[in-house]
Amino acid sequence: MNLKTPLLVLGTISMLSGIGVASAQAADTLRVRGTVVSFVPSLLTVKTRQGDTAAIKLKDGWKLSGVANASVKDIKQGDFVGIASVSKADGGSGALEVVVFPAALKGTGEGDRPWDLEPNSRMTNGTVADVTDINGRAVTLTYDNGQTKNISIPDGTPVVTFAPAAPTDLKPSATVFVTAQRETDGTLSSSRVVVGNNGVIPPM
Repeated sequence: MNLKTPLLVLGTISMLSGIGVASAQAADTLRVRGTVVSFVPSLLTVKTRQGDTAAIKLKDGWKLSGVANASVKDIKQGDFVGIASVSKADGGSGALEVVVFPAALKGTGEGDRPWDLEPNSRMTNGTVADVTDINGRAVTLTYDNGQTKNISIPDGTPVVTFAPAAPTDLKPSATVFVTAQRETDGTLSSSRVVVGNNGVIPPM
């Protein structure tokens, strides 16, 4: 397993999308969020946030990454980010979480799509065209040949980037985010896992 290139998505990320990220557009693709029940070399069992248990077969060559805290103040023009957001009462969008992609993953999952972090949330992966600090922090993202979206980032919003991780991090109760595929026989499989380590959990 190659641990040097943390290909996750949020989402995406999408997850990884966005987080992460593999495309979530296919009907047989789903995102699993929860905590590790058990891990063996080819099988990860997760207690999902819905309370049920998901057994996920890990494909040959599967990738693993962790997350590290980043600062919203460090986001600058030209960065590639994935932001889960929801519409605000004033018509804008407010961030639920932000993933700052390493330069090597720029372009991953680019676009804007429905997301399931919260009801009616969306994931936008794009390049930061502008950053403002008027009435709080906000960024303007560009994606898909010139489309733009302005997203405010409230204080306290989780902001992370990808970090190295090892299989030993997949210990019971560790928080994970997995983009999985539903196979024709009903089982789940995945080629990438994001795990919380060093006190930081995947927010996507």
